[in-house]
Amino acid sequence: MKRMISLRDQRINEKERAKAPAKKKKEDPSAIKEREVPQHPSCLFFQYNTQLGPPYHILVDTNFINFSIKAKLDLVQSMMDCLYAKCIPCITDCVMAEIEKLGQRYRVALRIAKDPRFERLPCMHKGTYADDCLVQRVTQHKCYIVATVDKELKRRIRKIPGVPIMYISRHRYNIERMPDDYGAPRF
Repeated sequence: MKRMISLRDQRINEKERAKAPAKKKKEDPSAIKEREVPQHPSCLFFQYNTQLGPPYHILVDTNFINFSIKAKLDLVQSMMDCLYAKCIPCITDCVMAEIEKLGQRYRVALRIAKDPRFERLPCMHKGTYADDCLVQRVTQHKCYIVATVDKELKRRIRKIPGVPIMYISRHRYNIERMPDDYGAPRF
């Protein structure tokens, strides 16, 4: 059996030697404790997002396109019918890669995603997990509405204040968490 050299051995350089663990100081209960609190964006006023307004930029998820095809809904026209204003559907590189990975069965969804009316948003991060990409983008920029049918993604986005969610129900688009002043329909 081989023996290991102790980190305090004389043969090891001074820089490589292990430092003796310092004794912990007792924390003073009267000392001021510092903690990091996330800074809320200035566009929110009591969770009323002032950056939202026509023309609406709508981040589209992969399953939203698939469910729109199943419900026989035209994406851009149905969005305009829901919000009563001009809508610009936006699609990220991650969502596009996710649709391409789905293969030949989802070629109609890919064709819709490549529509020139869709705005393409480049991604600078590694990996192609679309949910993380959408959550990160919406956290940084509060000017988007997220269009998704995925329950897990909806749950994650509900934790971010001031971000409306568009979803499909009863063969039409509905919107949740949209201020009443913008004219979003109430069901």
